[in-house]
Amino acid sequence: MFLPFFESLRQGGVPVSLREYLTFLEAVRAGLVTYDIEAFYYLARSAMVKDERHIDRFDRAFAASFKGLESISAEDVLEAVDLPADWLEKMTEKHLTPEEKAEIEALGGFERLMETLKDRLREQEGRHQGGSKWIGTAGTSPFGAYGYNPEGVRIGQNESRHRRAVKVWDKREFRNLDDSVEIGTRNIKVALKRLRQWARDGANEELDLDGTIRATAEHGYLDVITRPERRNAVKVLLFLDVGGSMDPHIKVVEELFSAARAEFKHLEYYYFHNCLYEGVWRDNARRWNAQTPTWEVLNTYGPDYKCIFVGDASMSPYEIAYPGGANEHWNAEAGQVWLERARAQWPDHLWINPVPRREWDYTHSIAMIREIFDDRMVPMTLEGLDQGMKALVR
Repeated sequence: MFLPFFESLRQGGVPVSLREYLTFLEAVRAGLVTYDIEAFYYLARSAMVKDERHIDRFDRAFAASFKGLESISAEDVLEAVDLPADWLEKMTEKHLTPEEKAEIEALGGFERLMETLKDRLREQEGRHQGGSKWIGTAGTSPFGAYGYNPEGVRIGQNESRHRRAVKVWDKREFRNLDDSVEIGTRNIKVALKRLRQWARDGANEELDLDGTIRATAEHGYLDVITRPERRNAVKVLLFLDVGGSMDPHIKVVEELFSAARAEFKHLEYYYFHNCLYEGVWRDNARRWNAQTPTWEVLNTYGPDYKCIFVGDASMSPYEIAYPGGANEHWNAEAGQVWLERARAQWPDHLWINPVPRREWDYTHSIAMIREIFDDRMVPMTLEGLDQGMKALVR
């Protein structure tokens, strides 16, 4: 029954597995949702979406698969579903309080209640605003639209005032989290978290809440348990290309740099221009008189650092392949030599390129850098950063 929906999700780019689909079917078979389109939507989403970046894709697939479902009227449902009287009586005994049962009996029982609803559906012509009896809008009737009834049937309503039951999937609230859009500092932080590795060290200075609760319950008195503070143990070394063709990418690189500073406690960074040569610097205003020898950087930071180059890799091929090819100074050794030394020193390395992937084949120097880095180059998108972080933690 739901196989077309499953296929629509896969075609729409939602990486839902067969196991997740079967879990969804089991939940439906168990009766977790019944005649509630919004509850059905949330059940399907929780079972088959494991990454918030895919929620927008899921919403589009859901809307396409179940288009028009929310427009089915209550009268159609009532005419299609013939509820046995004995079943209603059992449900009444099981779920309703004595006061609620008395109210239903005062109305003539469930059968009379259903007949009243059908009569109001037939009698209602045109729009009715307000009130507490007829099927209208903005009233307090349990059958009307835009009134409040957390469990009742909403008729004639094309949007939800209480976020209860109408086309939540059309709101597209997570569209900016799609991995193909331009990224911001917050989204970069989400992608970089994959690289975070937590280690316990230092003094006991962090409250162990679970341990405290467990020890208090066991001993019968308040027993405060502490543990070593969690620290982010991953070490990151950033090399940032600046100037020239990187000027159009300043904003996104700044966002990446800001996110990295916030996420990693052990972060070191240096600037370079176009390609790595014998000197790098920390202050662009002093890049000619306050450079740090690249050899010093190679000897200072051990192989446990994750090395990330950020640059468009767009330059003359001579700047990579030949001594003297740099466009601002004489380089005694080719840029390729220094890049290979960096690769050897930091086995966990990556090149992040702000140039869209579709344009890489048009620049020869990008192909050269990719070859030097064994194709460990990713675009500066959420999907690219996610792939890069996976590569760095292998």
